[in-house]
Amino acid sequence: MGTASMAAAIACTLGVAALLGSIPWGVIISKLFFGVDVRDHGSGNIGTTNALRTLGKKGGAAVFALDFGKGAASSLVVMAAAALLGGAEAVPQWFHDVLVGTAFVGCIWGHVFSPWLGFKGGKGIAVAFGCMMAAFGPVSGLVNFSVFLALTLATRYVSLGSVAAALVCPFVSFATFGPNVFANLLCLLGAGTVVWAHRANIRRLLNGTESKLSLGGRKGGEGA
Repeated sequence: MGTASMAAAIACTLGVAALLGSIPWGVIISKLFFGVDVRDHGSGNIGTTNALRTLGKKGGAAVFALDFGKGAASSLVVMAAAALLGGAEAVPQWFHDVLVGTAFVGCIWGHVFSPWLGFKGGKGIAVAFGCMMAAFGPVSGLVNFSVFLALTLATRYVSLGSVAAALVCPFVSFATFGPNVFANLLCLLGAGTVVWAHRANIRRLLNGTESKLSLGGRKGGEGA
C-alpha cells in the first residue's frame, strides 16, 4: 500500500463522511412531518435542542436519532475505504485508526458546514456522539455521553454538557488510539470544531445569560 493510495483513501473518506454528515435531518424532519422549517424558530439551529423546542419531544428525539445515526454510519465509510485498499487485513492498524479519525472529523464538518444549507448547520454534538460510538467503541462512547448527560442534568445547560463532552473527547481518543499522533490530531480537530460551534453559547455561559433546558422540552440552551 503506497503513499498515493493512502492519500486517496484519506481524501475519499473525508469527502464521503462529510457528505454523510451534511444531511440536514433537522430541516428534513421539520418540513416533512411538521410543516415548518426548524430554522425559522427558536435559535434557528437545525440540531436536537432547537428541534426539541420547536417540534416537541417526538421531533427532537427523531432528529437526535438520525443525527446520531449518520455519525455512527461513518464507520461504514471506513470499512468501504479499507475494502478498496484490499480489505481490513491489508490495512495496517495505525492507518485504519487514521481513517477512523478522518471519518470522525469529516462527518462533524459536514454537519456543522452543510453545503445544502449555505455551509451552515448544527453544532455537531449528536453527530459526534454517533461518530464516537463507531470510532472508539460503545464503552468509550458511553463514557463521553455520560459526561454530557451528567452536566446537562445537573446544570440544565445543554451547551455546557456539550462543550465538556467535546473537551473529554481527545482524552478518550488517546486512550483508544494510543500514541497515533495523526489519529489523535484528527479527533482533536473534530472536538475543536464542536467547541467552536458553541462559541456563542460559551460567551453567554461566561456572561450568565445562557438559557437553561426546560425538562418539559420547550425551551433551553442551544447545544446539540
